[in-house]
Amino acid sequence: MSRLIDGKVIASGLRERIAARVQSLTTAGRRPCLAAVRIGRDPGAASYAQSQSASASAMGIEYRLLDLPDGSGMTEAEALIGRLNDDPAVHGIMVHLPVPTGFDGMRLQQFIAAAKDVEGVGAANFGLLAMGQPALVPCTAAAAFACLQSVRPDLEGSRAVVVGRSSIVGKPLAMLLLAANATVTQCHSRTRDLAMHTRSAEVLLVAAGNPGLIGAEHVSPGAIVIDVGTNRVQVSGPDGRSTSRLVGDVRFDEVVEIAGAITPVPGGVGPVTATMLMANTVEAASR
Repeated sequence: MSRLIDGKVIASGLRERIAARVQSLTTAGRRPCLAAVRIGRDPGAASYAQSQSASASAMGIEYRLLDLPDGSGMTEAEALIGRLNDDPAVHGIMVHLPVPTGFDGMRLQQFIAAAKDVEGVGAANFGLLAMGQPALVPCTAAAAFACLQSVRPDLEGSRAVVVGRSSIVGKPLAMLLLAANATVTQCHSRTRDLAMHTRSAEVLLVAAGNPGLIGAEHVSPGAIVIDVGTNRVQVSGPDGRSTSRLVGDVRFDEVVEIAGAITPVPGGVGPVTATMLMANTVEAASR
């Protein structure tokens, strides 16, 4: 049976360290501040903003939620972000997604100053990460890497396989692994004989967005498996009724019997991801 990598425990320890840094920075006259821009009235964004506010408050971080007035367009949204870029009291900026029709979320994210891009989604931070320089790392990739390091802090020379190549998870993860001196293979939806590649991995990180993609046949005994997938699927209950369930990209019940350590879904990478946004805000403030 695998060792379960508990994201809630990792996140709790991370929050304690963040709070200590916030206290130190605040005492020095630089209280970290995260500004979140919200456009429209998406229920998911509203829930996420509420969760962010509570999380920031618990760690002593100032949280500002700025709603773009009704009837505004891209010009007004860019002007708002520009003002936040210029505000020395604001250390981190993010844009809540999705944005309404008529707005370009990707363009707005690129408009955020690199030093304040605490979601790590801008081209400048991506480039710095690729060059092995200090960067604000995309939160989910940073969280997956933290989960991996909780059980294997020294990755030098290890055989790592990443399944997925998105710009916010798969590619940044490969860069983090390379920086840690792992030997990295990156797979994706067009990879032939996926199992041949994944079975070679000592550490296997899966971020394909494909529920149940990885099963027992893909994993070598004792491998560390980090499941980044978060997929909402419909399953039939004992009474025959269909219910919604959150699952990963890994068939957990199969792989848990083979892997040396594994993240569950939910409860693995997810709790750490939410905390990484605050970690990046504090890092931005400290710079």
